[in-house]
Amino acid sequence: MAQASYITEEGLANLKKDLEQLITVERPAISQQIAEARDKGDLSENAEYDAAKEAQGLLEMRIAKMEDMVANARIIDESKIDTSQVQIFNKVKIKNTKNNKQVEYMLVSESEADIKNGKISVATPIAKGLLGKKVGDVVDIKVPSGLMSFEIIEISL
Repeated sequence: MAQASYITEEGLANLKKDLEQLITVERPAISQQIAEARDKGDLSENAEYDAAKEAQGLLEMRIAKMEDMVANARIIDESKIDTSQVQIFNKVKIKNTKNNKQVEYMLVSESEADIKNGKISVATPIAKGLLGKKVGDVVDIKVPSGLMSFEIIEISL
């Protein structure tokens, strides 16, 4: 059985919308490509057919993974999220102690991660290092480029 993943209502709605797109638009389009390639004759030397079948396999894997994510999603009641220590769905403002640069991240599930919008997965090294810490704590986090030290400035929703 797959592990439960925690997600916001908005994140689950987006996941369901993406899944619906794959099933209702992309799946029929690939089926059409396979049919057209099949109509061209000998399948043993038909590169279009092989490519369409491979694309179909990849699409079916994506659909199965997303269906599993929807089935195992657990919606978080955002009104019950505590801000006394860092946890999933908190916004955390941290300061790099070496250069005093401040950044703010929201810790989210892997399926909702979007670094461009400041949302990082709880599975990342930075998020793992921040979980359970409080405002004022200084945390040393091992990242690919080495050890970084951050001070937690603020925890909010």
